[in-house]
Amino acid sequence: MKIKFFYLVFFMVVFAMFSGDAYAKKRKPVIGVDEFKNSTNASWWKTGVGRDLANMLSNELGSSGKFKVVERKKISSVLREQDLGASGRVRKGTSAKIGNITGAQYLVMGTVSSYEEDTSTRSGGLSFKGISIGGSKKKAYIAIDLRVVNTSTGDIDYFRTIEANSSSGGLSLGFFKGGLGGRLGGTNKTPAGKAIRACIMEIVEYLECAMVTKGSCLDDYAEKERKRKAKTKSAISLDE
Repeated sequence: MKIKFFYLVFFMVVFAMFSGDAYAKKRKPVIGVDEFKNSTNASWWKTGVGRDLANMLSNELGSSGKFKVVERKKISSVLREQDLGASGRVRKGTSAKIGNITGAQYLVMGTVSSYEEDTSTRSGGLSFKGISIGGSKKKAYIAIDLRVVNTSTGDIDYFRTIEANSSSGGLSLGFFKGGLGGRLGGTNKTPAGKAIRACIMEIVEYLECAMVTKGSCLDDYAEKERKRKAKTKSAISLDE
């Protein structure tokens, strides 16, 4: 009888361990996205663009189905609703409950660290002070420094520099789906708009790999990072 009881307990413990692992794997990382910063002189950067980029990234992360996204900027509205419920002026059983706000495990922060725009002429085209007439071709390059901070420890658990090159004739990184809204709406079909969207898509794909999928895709990103650094270094002439 004791032996049977021992085996029963043993199997229950093992089952609980495997069930716990399976549950942990299914749990989605809870992410909040901070307002983007800018350290460049990009002409399209205006007041509020940082919030627009954060909203864009939040939407893409949420639609991927791999993350639970916390709307940090709307927390004040949620708190007001909870305070109203606690005041007793809302019908019993319908008020928002206090103490149920989901906290973010990770905070995603992005800084636009480099932006370059070039307008070249072809077939007799002319470009002067940003005004193009005739056969002009525009190119844009953007780099975003990404940091993912663990909100429990304050450590930067994931970091990466995302780069994109685009032109008036196409897109070199990721793919362009949907348009840009808010203050970036005017850049929808421009090289700048394409490069921005490409970076956002690349950030989502990287975070999916680093935080959810893991495995062999991490090797692919390590190789991409090696090539990126090698390309950057090859463009620099250092005195020996």
